[in-house]
Amino acid sequence: MQRIIVAGLGPGSWEGLTVRVWEALLQARRVFFRTEQHPIVEILKKQGVAYQSFDFLYEHKANFEEIYTSMVDILLQEARLANSEETFIVFAVPGHPLVAERAVELLLKRASDEALVVELLPAMSGIEAVYTVLKVDPGQGLCILDGLALSDTPPRTDLANLVLQVYNPRIASEVKLNLMEYYADDYRIQVIRGAGIPGEEKVISLPLYKLDHLPWIDHLTSVYLLPVQENAEKEREGNQFSLSRYPLDPLVEVMDALLAPDGCPWDRAQTHHSLRPYLIEETYEVLEALEVGDMPWFAEELGDLLLQIVFHAALARQGEYFDINDVILKITQKMIRRHPHVFGEDKVQTSGEVLVNWEQIKRQESAETGPYLAGIPRALPALLRAQKVQAKATRVGFDWPSIEGVWAKVKEELKELVEALAHSDPEKMQEELGDLLFAVVNLGRFINIDAETALSRTIDKFIRRFNYIEKRGAEEGKDLLQMSLQEMDRWWEEAKQLEL
Repeated sequence: MQRIIVAGLGPGSWEGLTVRVWEALLQARRVFFRTEQHPIVEILKKQGVAYQSFDFLYEHKANFEEIYTSMVDILLQEARLANSEETFIVFAVPGHPLVAERAVELLLKRASDEALVVELLPAMSGIEAVYTVLKVDPGQGLCILDGLALSDTPPRTDLANLVLQVYNPRIASEVKLNLMEYYADDYRIQVIRGAGIPGEEKVISLPLYKLDHLPWIDHLTSVYLLPVQENAEKEREGNQFSLSRYPLDPLVEVMDALLAPDGCPWDRAQTHHSLRPYLIEETYEVLEALEVGDMPWFAEELGDLLLQIVFHAALARQGEYFDINDVILKITQKMIRRHPHVFGEDKVQTSGEVLVNWEQIKRQESAETGPYLAGIPRALPALLRAQKVQAKATRVGFDWPSIEGVWAKVKEELKELVEALAHSDPEKMQEELGDLLFAVVNLGRFINIDAETALSRTIDKFIRRFNYIEKRGAEEGKDLLQMSLQEMDRWWEEAKQLEL
């Protein structure tokens, strides 16, 4: 009778696959995957590994016990077909073969009854990946729980608990209800997805009752709960969010190396003020990528902007003012304070009520005693500053009751600009042009059109059409200075017809 090798596929990265498992997959007579829903499977496909998946059982069986029993039946039947002791089949499972793998447990028991040889090939499990992401020491006490069997094995509230196999929102809902038997509804938990998979790791902290509200829960999801006493201490400290969760350490370490005595001369020469143009430039590049809708580019530009924040924090740490952890802690605490309808007892019905509360809380935080509109930075681009001024005034009720009043104001300001032009008064013309622009920005706000974005798109459109004029002229051997206005107009109209 042939052997069955049970191979762990690790958390999901290629680096997590051991050499012994890889060799077994290549040499096996047949390979069975408990599920294809594992990141390493796509990589193995590309490497030419042929296999059969047991995913079809999940669709046709009434419960998980029937699913796992059927898997074992198929594996044992396949093993009985062996005609050589040298051949073997592989049963490949996510993570480690002995961690939260009920099918393996059943296989070992029945194989023992039939005197069948089962060899285990270990791998890094999702547990190691999770506590690496969370930076927690399991030696301090960690209770490992199966999300599919919480009703049978309750959590230990005096220890940290890690719930595995939170496969989907339905199971997440069951896990939530089971945990609520032992923890308060608003007990803070950490939800981890994609631990051990580069680029896929995600950690979020939220109240227990919101566990099944997350849209991205899948087979790579786990739930971590601190011991009750430790969680209470963190809440008393007002720091409910572990700073170690934020994956900024590698970037901070790179920045520290650049600013070290033997680091980069250019970086070491920078100050907060010398970096100001780059901060502005990177912000606009983020907006440009967002406007284009190129998500990979958008992600790259967000990284460039994040670098500027880390750079400023590193310089501040050198001056012993603050560091990146202070930056993250302050904004985390601020967001909690300003969302009492999420983290407190306040109730709101609309986004408008949220904005009103935000302004009230903001004024309380800063003990603001100056004018209501004083907090809007003068350094903002004029259109954006106008929008913010108008929006803030609106929150205290200073707004037109309908769009008719807004239109009337635009027409009034246009008429006054015409009159100023007729009198050739430069100062008055500037004032009236500013009034007209301000009124038009308010019109945009009233119809939910961002004036800054609208003008930016028009500028881009003008550039495209002007580039077309230049291109058409070049085709006829003319540069811009040699073209007549009539030619330019004709080619401009062509560009419009082409919808450039």
